Amino acid sequence: MSSNPSALRIANPYARALFDYTLKKNVMHKVTLDMHDLISLLNQSEDLTQYLNNPIIRVERKEEILKKILKSRLNEETFKFLMVLIKRERISIFEDIANTYLQLVYQLASIKTIEISTTCAFTHKQKNKLTQKLKKLTNAKEIKLLVTIDSSLIGGFLIKTNSRVIDLSVKNQLKKIASHLDSVLEI
Repeated sequence: MSSNPSALRIANPYARALFDYTLKKNVMHKVTLDMHDLISLLNQSEDLTQYLNNPIIRVERKEEILKKILKSRLNEETFKFLMVLIKRERISIFEDIANTYLQLVYQLASIKTIEISTTCAFTHKQKNKLTQKLKKLTNAKEIKLLVTIDSSLIGGFLIKTNSRVIDLSVKNQLKKIASHLDSVLEI
């Protein structure tokens, strides 16, 4: 998600409008799947992203490209929404809009997104156990884990939610020990 506050301010009303529309038309599930697919596609296709974000390229050309590439792959409502973003020259903040929309969907479904940084991938059993613990801690119906591998942690893991960071990494424990030693040695 963008850290640009002005992009997020612009993205919020679009995401809210899409959310309200999909709820009203009973197509939230389909549009949500499309949003995941589009985020993945745009993250994998740097050329397409640069093309769509290029202000010099005419809106009509962008519409043609999206019709060729995506129209048959997307739900009709999702495709119409993309066309609105192209026409209003807001496609450059698509990822912010999509992520904000997904957060609204997750909130409605009581799905909590939790980021975890770890030194190595979790086994399926570890992931399930962690998910169950996090469900209890957050009172969420579902947990969506976003796991990233970060070898700088040395060991353990770091859990991030909207409002909290729980640092269970070896790196953090070593910092605490070093800090404690510094205070002891100053005496």
